Amino acid sequence: MQIFPESRFDVIVVGGGHAGCEAALAAAKMGAKTLMIVQDVDHAAYMPCNPSIGGPAKGTLVREVSALGGVQARAADASAMMMRWLNTSKGPAVRALRAQCDLHDYHDYYLRELTSCPNLRVFQDQVEELWIENDRLKGVKTRFQLAFEAPRVILTTGTHLGGRVHVGLVNFASGPMGQQPAVNLSKSLSSLGIDMQRLKTGTTPRLYRDSIDWSGIEMQEGETTPVCFDLWGQKKIYREIACGMIRTNAETHRIITDNLERSPIVHGEITGTGPRYCPSIESKVMAFPEKDSHPIFLEPVARGSVEIYVQNFSTSLPFDVQIAMTRTLPGCKNAVILRPGYAIEYDAIDPQQLSLSLEMKKLPGLFCAGQINGTSGYEEAGSQGLLAGINAVLSLRGEEPLVLGRHQAYLGVLVDDLVTRGTKEPYRMLTSRCEHRLLMRHDNADRRLSPIGRRLGLLSDQQWDTLQRRWEAEDREVELLKNTHLSPSATAPVLEREGREPLDRGISAAELLRRPEMSYEKIAPLLSGERLTGEAAANVETAVKYQGYIDRQQRSVEKMLRLENMKIPAGFDYGELTGMLAESREKLEKVRPATLGQAGRISGVTPTDLQHLAVYLSERQRREKRS
Repeated sequence: MQIFPESRFDVIVVGGGHAGCEAALAAAKMGAKTLMIVQDVDHAAYMPCNPSIGGPAKGTLVREVSALGGVQARAADASAMMMRWLNTSKGPAVRALRAQCDLHDYHDYYLRELTSCPNLRVFQDQVEELWIENDRLKGVKTRFQLAFEAPRVILTTGTHLGGRVHVGLVNFASGPMGQQPAVNLSKSLSSLGIDMQRLKTGTTPRLYRDSIDWSGIEMQEGETTPVCFDLWGQKKIYREIACGMIRTNAETHRIITDNLERSPIVHGEITGTGPRYCPSIESKVMAFPEKDSHPIFLEPVARGSVEIYVQNFSTSLPFDVQIAMTRTLPGCKNAVILRPGYAIEYDAIDPQQLSLSLEMKKLPGLFCAGQINGTSGYEEAGSQGLLAGINAVLSLRGEEPLVLGRHQAYLGVLVDDLVTRGTKEPYRMLTSRCEHRLLMRHDNADRRLSPIGRRLGLLSDQQWDTLQRRWEAEDREVELLKNTHLSPSATAPVLEREGREPLDRGISAAELLRRPEMSYEKIAPLLSGERLTGEAAANVETAVKYQGYIDRQQRSVEKMLRLENMKIPAGFDYGELTGMLAESREKLEKVRPATLGQAGRISGVTPTDLQHLAVYLSERQRREKRS
């Protein structure tokens, strides 16, 4: 192995996907001398699956990355061809923004950020093994027979670890979209005693645009009002492209069913567990035989590209079957496939081996983020990468790690679920996973997380000043609504327009706004002076309309925090607890929860054993205070 003077760094990031890019940029911006080793620089921040960012829950993660000082939201805005709000009728807790992106522009934006960032070096090579000396992490060793030294290493290997692609019964070692697999690194991790698991994901056939008959296809277009992901971005109307909306049919399902014996899933060639919430089309047909159709979206992948992504049509069936079933879709009678769909199996770690900072418990200094932790999706990867980069630097400084609570961020829920409960299938972020989602909305990510980003040095003075002015204006407006008294004669015209009876008493503007039929826009003319517009107006409306629900959820959080604040010592010996069930003790020793609250979320730990642990810890704390 060759070691050069310039091969010593503070942090090494292995992998250049969404997690790797965010991790490297965060570490470098926090002042660490950082190296990102990527197999192919031209595939940094590549989108091997659907070229879109956001959607339910995922869009909130992107907004949280922005609030903390990450890049993904800006990359999405810079590359967006179309943006849409989703779940608009279901309330602010689940309202989500989604962007259809140009995958080339998205990659280009990240690459410019990476190559222009001070303290960050990008190097093209493949990491073959971790460099361990005297049972301590020293760095990494590469295919070029180079050794790079760093006390902190972040693994963001995506689906490359032991990657194997399947198209029908044909399979071969490969990373995504024909990239190289990483075989030796997977073996290196296993040899160190790190528990690995086999997972599977997949992608759809891509079609030539001009082989599709678009004349009878219903098109979905973007918002007609300006939007953006980044908190400091310039809102625009993104309607450059439209997406086709079609459905599978009985003939599609017949072809799939008739060829299931040629599926590598049915045939047993694929052993990895696939994603529950984004299954292949053949898995859907098998799982829901009573359904006669499934929705499909035809989505452009880049400006001026001939390529169309067939969303919700992921498959690993043989190529001839892919052709046949594709040509049963509306408008696709003569469709020509540019790239076949495929399944890819890969190695991931058991995430219960990580602490809540994403550091490997049995190998301090090693952090993991993204699909190596068992997650799926660009947004889940990017947010984990940002957190891992932050915590790698904080650990270098000897400072406490950044651990986000389940009440603070979707990212906090994501990490807690992985570390505490583990996952045996690719994990996807869902709003239903978040018990405090009314407190963790898309619109308040800045208030929740930007003070943390500012403290870490990831937000500039200008960004911070912009936020403070925005918050002050919104807070003033909320107070104005609470303190403005409206007479019955003032409210009568507004109520009449909504078909409501006039009031017999005066009420505050806030009370009027809380009525279901009212909005901020409707009552703004009753207030003096210039009023807020756009996102600021929507934020004020949410704060007033949902105040009671927000207060109730906040009380629930305070109750939960009493358990979270009861710390469990890092080296706690669960053998001290007599009478605990063997399963509970085994799970607690594996996860090593940091708090009583985290212990209570471990599957298999009974309420009785949790109470036993709480009593023991309380008594122990009292003894320590007396001594």
